[in-house]
Parts: sequence; structure tokens; C-alpha cells
Amino acid sequence: MARQLDEQIVARFPVGQRLRVLDVGMGQGTQALRLARAGHKVTGIERDPTMIAAAREALAGEPEGIQGRVRIVEGDGHQTGVHFLPGSFDVVLCHGVLMYVEEPDALLAGLARMLAPGGLLSLLVRNADALAMRPGLDGDWSGAVAAFDSVTYRNRLGLDVRADRLDALSATLAGIAAPLQVWYGVRVFTDTVPDGTPLPPERELEALLAAEERAGRTDPYRRVAALLHLCGVRD
Repeated sequence: MARQLDEQIVARFPVGQRLRVLDVGMGQGTQALRLARAGHKVTGIERDPTMIAAAREALAGEPEGIQGRVRIVEGDGHQTGVHFLPGSFDVVLCHGVLMYVEEPDALLAGLARMLAPGGLLSLLVRNADALAMRPGLDGDWSGAVAAFDSVTYRNRLGLDVRADRLDALSATLAGIAAPLQVWYGVRVFTDTVPDGTPLPPERELEALLAAEERAGRTDPYRRVAALLHLCGVRD
């Protein structure tokens, strides 16, 4: 997904421009730190104290120049209008958040308002059109059959959460003046790999990433990806 995001940034902004980035639900700060290392000014908003502590610890290990480019705000993605003025950011990330939001339209509208004209909205969501894939590949046939007509699932944390359909999200983005420009699949071949599995040797890892990257932009493979990466651009 990082490669996909970088591809869109390079395509839409002048080379060398220092972007203003908002990372909503920043978690432990993986994307925020990566973008700060690239020279961008990043604001992360997160409500989970454990994740905030992890992000601060990771940030403390960075050089002072990078630390100075990252701001962490304790709060909820619905509160962006409280903390920031409309049009304050060039890029807004919302990765792995919508599955925990029962009615996401208001959240998405608020995120779109944070974007300057031409700004990029990057969403990472669970693919509701492929919910049967994981149980099916695991041999859970009853679970697979049930998933065909559902937009809810139990994640690996044991939480009951929701997924999004591509067509519905595309319509929502059009309605909030950040129409969908491009979308990718994420975790096409690797979704059933258990958490905590060690990384393969470097050459094998590069081959794996190349295969995932190609599948993530190629039909029909991307349509059965576990996750969807959608990029909208503010009118």
C-alpha cells in the first residue's frame, strides 16, 4: 500500500513539494513516520492511548529533524473540524479505520473538508465484495456461504466489524466532492498468512511484493483482495 500511496503522491504533486499530511487513526505511526522521513509535515490523530504511546515511542527514536515534522493529536476522526480548519491538508490518510465506524459517511465528509483543492484522500478499507475469500480458503464452508450476503465480519482481534463495497464508497466519494480517481487491491495472495509469520528472505520478499503489487492493480485479482485502497481527489 505504501508503494501505491507514493505513486499517487508523485503523480499529483510537484517533485520536492513538502506536503501537509493528516493521518486519521494513525495507530503506531507507521505511515506518519515514513512520510515524515520523506520530508512531509504530518499530523496524526489517534484516540487509543496504547497506540499513542507506541507512536510517541517510535517518534522518539527518530532524528530531531523528523521529530519536528510530526505532531500527534489525541482525538477521534469525527473531530477533525474541531482541531483543524477546512482545506488545511494536501493529503488525508484514513487507513484501517472505516471498519470500526458504523455509519462512515459523516466521517468521510469531514475528512474531505480538510483537503485543499486537488488534495488526495487515501482510504484503506475491508473489501465487502470478497468477505467469503478468507473463510473459503481456510475451508470454513459455512462461514464462506454466510459471508456472501454480509458486510460484517469478525476480525483477527475478535471484534465484529464492517466492510465496504467499492461501488458504494465510490458513490460516497463523488457525493463529498472527492471523487474516486484510482483504486487498488491489497493482500490479494497473502491474506491468509498468520499474524506474526517471519518475513521470508529478501529475494523471496521482493518477489512476493512484486506479485502483490501487480495483482493489486490488475482485474480480476484486485477485486478479491482482502482490502481496498481507494484514492479520491478533492474538487
